[in-house]
Amino acid sequence: MSTPTSQGWRTATQCVHSGTQIDGDVKGVNTPIHTSSAFGYGDPAKNKYPRYFNTPNQQAVVDKLCALEGAEAGLLFSSGMAAISAMVLGLLQQGDHLVIPKEIYGGSYNFFRTELPRFGINFTLIDDTTPEAYAAAIEPSTRALYMETPSNPLLKLTDIAAVARLARERGLLSFIDNTFASPINQLPLQLGVDVVMHSGTKYFGGHSDLCFGVLLGKSAPMKKLFPHAVNTGGSLNAQTCALIERSLKTLEIRVERQTQNAQRLAEFLEQHPGVVKVNYPGLPSHPQHQLAKEQMLGFGAMLSFEVAGGGAAADALLERLQIIMPALSLGGVESLICSPRNTSHLKMSAQERAQAGISDGLLRLSVGIEAAEDLMADLDQALG
Repeated sequence: MSTPTSQGWRTATQCVHSGTQIDGDVKGVNTPIHTSSAFGYGDPAKNKYPRYFNTPNQQAVVDKLCALEGAEAGLLFSSGMAAISAMVLGLLQQGDHLVIPKEIYGGSYNFFRTELPRFGINFTLIDDTTPEAYAAAIEPSTRALYMETPSNPLLKLTDIAAVARLARERGLLSFIDNTFASPINQLPLQLGVDVVMHSGTKYFGGHSDLCFGVLLGKSAPMKKLFPHAVNTGGSLNAQTCALIERSLKTLEIRVERQTQNAQRLAEFLEQHPGVVKVNYPGLPSHPQHQLAKEQMLGFGAMLSFEVAGGGAAADALLERLQIIMPALSLGGVESLICSPRNTSHLKMSAQERAQAGISDGLLRLSVGIEAAEDLMADLDQALG
C-alpha cells in the first residue's frame, strides 16, 4: 500500500490525492475499505484497532486533513462534541482553568457549563474576544485559551494570531473551533494555534449525511490527549471513513462556491427593507471586516441576519421558504436555515442568549451551492 506525498501541492490537489492509499496489486484509484474490526498482531507498537485510531481508513482521512490544515498529527472522532471533549479533558485536569468566549456554539457552551465542573476544571466566560479580554481573564491556574472564529451564530471574529501569541507568551495552550471557516478559508495552525477542532459533520462531510469530528494540531498536545481519546473510545468505522474521504475530495470546490454565494446573499439581505442587520465578515459593514481580510482566505459560507418583527416574523419567514430548508446543522451542499433560539442555542436560557446578542429575530443561514439567483428570490418572497 502506497500513499502519495502532498508536499508542495495546492489545496485542490490535496483534497483529491493526499492520504489516498493505493493498493499496489489491484491499483484501484481509491483507498480500499478495510471492513475488519479485528487485525492480526505482532509488534505491539503497530497493533491496529479502531479504538486506537490507527486503522488504514482512519489514517487515510487524517493524512488528507493534516495536509489541508498543515497539521503534524490528527485524530478522527464520532462527532464534533467527542472531539471537543477529548481536546479539553485530554489536555486539562482537575484544578486547571480555561478561558472561553461567551458567544460560541450552544453545544460547546453546554458542555463547558455542565461537564467541566464535574471534573474540577474551572473556566471564565468572556464577553469580548480581544487579546486584552483574554489576558484579563488569565489566572495562575489557567492552562488554555479557547477560540471560535467566526463565531456561531453572530460571525464575530477573534484575532487568532494575537491570542495564540498571548498563549505562547504565558505558557498556555491555544484551542480553536475552525468549523465555520474550514481549512479552505482559514488556517489557524499557520497563525500559531496548538490544536484545531472541526465538526466534520459540516463542511468536511458536506452532504448532510455524516456525523464526525476532527482534532488536528501540533504533535506534542496531540500526543498528550491521545490516551484520553483511546480510553473514551469515540472512533469511527471503515465505511464511514471511506465516505468522509470521498467527500473531502470536493471540499475546495464546494466551499468556494458556497462562499461566493454567501457574499452575494449577504449583500442582497443588507439592502432588503425587511432585514434589520446582517452578520457576515465579507461585508464592509462588518466591524471586523479588516481582520477578516487579514486572517481569512475567504469569508466563509455562513451568515446570520435579524428580521424586522422579532421571533414571530422569523418563524413566519421559515414557513414561507421554498428552496432553503429550515433544518439543524450546516455546511451541506443544500442551503439550510435555522432559528438559533430554537436549535443551536436552545440549551442557553433566554437571558444567556440576550447577553450573547442572540435575539429572537435572528436567523442563521448556511449557504449551499444552488444558483445564488434562486436563493435570493426565495429569501425575497419569504421576507414579504
